Amino acid sequence: MKKFLALLAAAILLTACTSNDQKPTTTVAPTPAKAAVEKQIKAGFIYVGPVGDAGWTWAHDQGRIAMEKADYVLPSTFIESVPEGAEATRVITGLVKKGHNLIFTTSFGFMDATLDVAAKYKDVVFMHCSGYKTADNVGTYFGRMYEPRYLSGLIAGKMTKTDIIGYVAAFPIPEVIRGINAFTLGVRSVNPKAKVKVVWTQTWFDPGVERDAADSLLDVGADILTMHQDAPATLQAAEARGAYVIGYNSDTRKFAPNAFLTAPVWNWASVYTKTAEEVKNGTWKSQQIWWGMKQDLVRLAPLSDKVPAEVKALVAEKQQAIIDGTLIPFAGPLKDQTGREIIGAGAALNDGALLGMNWFVEGVQGTIPK
Repeated sequence: MKKFLALLAAAILLTACTSNDQKPTTTVAPTPAKAAVEKQIKAGFIYVGPVGDAGWTWAHDQGRIAMEKADYVLPSTFIESVPEGAEATRVITGLVKKGHNLIFTTSFGFMDATLDVAAKYKDVVFMHCSGYKTADNVGTYFGRMYEPRYLSGLIAGKMTKTDIIGYVAAFPIPEVIRGINAFTLGVRSVNPKAKVKVVWTQTWFDPGVERDAADSLLDVGADILTMHQDAPATLQAAEARGAYVIGYNSDTRKFAPNAFLTAPVWNWASVYTKTAEEVKNGTWKSQQIWWGMKQDLVRLAPLSDKVPAEVKALVAEKQQAIIDGTLIPFAGPLKDQTGREIIGAGAALNDGALLGMNWFVEGVQGTIPK
């Protein structure tokens, strides 16, 4: 999603879109079996986007549903499309007043609102996704998505025929830049001739703008696309133009059945179930979680049958190496896109450097807007 550096990470982990509507949704009533449990968890979730986005918010909601399977977890409440800022404070407070004792706020922009409410309700546990501020009753969580990004780059590098791969990017923040770089390092590790062309949309969820960006990359010869957005527009562009595509957030192959290869995806259930169990047991303590593939917070979606068997075998080998710690995507020698060496052989970027990343690796074509 972890040792967050306060000032360094302030703009890093913004990962969702905004909307103006909010719709409270509560699941079915508790079962008798759950009512018999002595310590019960009543969880509330604040979403910045709609559950139906098939991306960021949908993935969080799948984690919520998985968490509810524990017999000590009462049916939870989620409120979707909550604007960041003052409105978030009101919505979070409303959940507390309705008896929720564990609250997850799932967008970077909810950080200050979460801290404000938590300061008034010390007996409630709050977990904020992608932030860097904590308190005695507030923890943070995020994932090392760059790990499956690297693996997806291996696939793209092996399967491109034009050696041009397009990347539809959201905002020029370190999280997005880190993903582009990890993907490119994976590409170049198997195909040093390949280039990754980046187009910025300045959006998280705008299908029209993102479709135009994807088409512009296809127009200049990209035969594989990938993206960092919530909308499926990039997948649909690839499907329509006969290119391959690598998704993001969740397994969205239904939007591009002929084009989809895989996707780096989130498994938020790993955090949600663990947190609920700790709160139930009274063992929860504020911490900053930044888990990777080893803890199963991030994954690579099942590979399409379009991916050759030998490439699948390579990905499986490298995935295990990442889990074992013998493969570090950002290990040296590492150069930026100008050819300047950033770190030499035998070294690797630390978490601070990853969290503040503001430069492109060798092989990326594009600039980082200010």
